[in-house]
Amino acid sequence: MFQVNDVIIYGAQGVCKITGTEEKAISGVKKTYFVLKPVSEKGATIFAPTDNQAVLKKMRRLLTRDEIHSLIDSMPQEDAQWISNENERKERYRSILAQGDHLELIKMIKAIYAHKKEREAEGKRLHMSDERFFKDAEQILYNEFQYVLELGGKDDLMNYIFARIDK
Repeated sequence: MFQVNDVIIYGAQGVCKITGTEEKAISGVKKTYFVLKPVSEKGATIFAPTDNQAVLKKMRRLLTRDEIHSLIDSMPQEDAQWISNENERKERYRSILAQGDHLELIKMIKAIYAHKKEREAEGKRLHMSDERFFKDAEQILYNEFQYVLELGGKDDLMNYIFARIDK
């Protein structure tokens, strides 16, 4: 179980610190909530019910530095298959974002990036929904990587990833 001062991942919101617990009465029902503060959004607060299993499934521990290094090292080998059917692609990408599986996020980012480059070569743009999926996947993955690796912005992280892959 999670405790006050733990730093965790909370779904698509990313890295959050549990700053406390608080009892609140909503619709006349009193419950205890974790008070989560997203590290990338100063001033934001999330209240997560401590007794809601669906909410608790969105909470997980951060990856370790070694686990992140292992993921980065695997990036070049990950197969990135483009899903041509737009409805299937949207459904699959929504599922990946909801589950937060790191390898699937990497594959998704790679597939969208490769497709984006193909579209640009044809003088076309990426579909808006694919652009949104790309940004959301990057946010989920990179937010955690930056926090654990103690890196500044996205540029620092990208330089770190490319340097590690080029070894």
